[in-house]
Amino acid sequence: MNAELEATRARLSLVERELSQLGTRHDLAMSAFRFDEARDLQQRIGVLERERAQLAAMLPVAARPPAEAPIRVRVGSLPIARRRRRSAR
Repeated sequence: MNAELEATRARLSLVERELSQLGTRHDLAMSAFRFDEARDLQQRIGVLERERAQLAAMLPVAARPPAEAPIRVRVGSLPIARRRRRSAR
C-alpha cells in the first residue's frame, strides 16, 4: 500500500509539472494570437486536470498540525516626521 501511495504521489507531481508547463505554453499561444494551438493545449490541460483530481482523491488527506496558542503581533505605526513650515517671504 505504501508503494501505491508513493507511485500516486509521483504521478501527481508529474501531472502538476506538466500542467504548469502547458499553462505557460497556453498563455504564450494566446498572446501570440495562435488560437488553434491554444485550443489544443486547453484540451490537454482539461484531461490532465481531471487526472489530477482523480489522483488527489486517491491520496489520504494530510492531518492538520495541532493548533497552538496564537502569537500576538503588535501592529503600530511608525512616527511621522514633522514637516517644516516654510516662512513666507
